Amino acid sequence: MVEVPLPSGAVRVTTAWEQPAGTSRGVVAIAHGAGAGMGHPFLVGFADTLREQGFTTLRFNFPYVEAGRRMPGPAAHAIATWRVVVDAIRAEQPHAVVWACGKSYGGRMASMASAEGVELDGLVYLGYPLHPPGKPEKPRVEHLPAVRPPQLFVEGTNDPFVQPLSQLEDAVSSCQDARIEWIDGGGHSFEVKGNKRPADEVGASLAPLVAAFIAEHAAA
Repeated sequence: MVEVPLPSGAVRVTTAWEQPAGTSRGVVAIAHGAGAGMGHPFLVGFADTLREQGFTTLRFNFPYVEAGRRMPGPAAHAIATWRVVVDAIRAEQPHAVVWACGKSYGGRMASMASAEGVELDGLVYLGYPLHPPGKPEKPRVEHLPAVRPPQLFVEGTNDPFVQPLSQLEDAVSSCQDARIEWIDGGGHSFEVKGNKRPADEVGASLAPLVAAFIAEHAAA
């Protein structure tokens, strides 16, 4: 567990620090989406496969999940959590490459933390929530150009949070070092109509392309 300082007092949040079988290629911190905690099968399957690819993983909860609430608290609480998690990783492995990865809300909060100065080597978004479904006039992009590390947006082409797709492409083009990996037919949780799979398998299927992106930047 790690302790997150909040205005109302410190809160301890659950973490799962897991090592690969061999030498670690780096640490990937993984945050959950708004509607589920770190134990969601999608994230477990994703993290398991990342470890098979040689990465240490650290899944964690945000404070509102620890409190038993369904709705996220203030963004500042999530940003503070990301800051504590990254500090804990760097204290444990000071020479490690550290990437932030988040499903939907968790990824957006990572981007905001990076824009506010949390030191990361890169960020991966699994279904970035560009705007509320059906409300493209309310984009959540103002901070993205301030994110300096490499960014990978893994997005389903049928995700209602990124319609029209050109809006996300425009947002990504405003960033310093970012690209999109489109998952054809994927929804917000990368479900594909006519190809029903368990959530852990869906998460696992995304890990190799994330590992490849991290490896590409490690070699640069």
